[in-house]
Amino acid sequence: MLMRKARLWIVVIIAVLIVTGTMFGTAAAQKASVPKPQNKLAIGEDGVKQLLPLMDSNKNGLVSKQEFMKFMEAEFERLDKDKKGELNVKELTQSNLTASRLVGK
Repeated sequence: MLMRKARLWIVVIIAVLIVTGTMFGTAAAQKASVPKPQNKLAIGEDGVKQLLPLMDSNKNGLVSKQEFMKFMEAEFERLDKDKKGELNVKELTQSNLTASRLVGK
């Protein structure tokens, strides 16, 4: 009888260890599959670093309000395909404004 209890306890302990190991393994796998958040500020800074030289028409390393507004007005005109003076979501999301696309303009 004592041997049966010992065997039963061993089986119970092994079962608990298996269940616990499975839970930890699943949790680790789930954590590994979650994408790491991107640093949106760094992504934005890269875009700005590409666009600022394009806006800086006098090449002094600074962008004045006038230079900025002139650049944005030209981009607005380019996006306003139907020439209604307004941009909708579709027009804005199709912008694809990148420095590499604008180089040479």
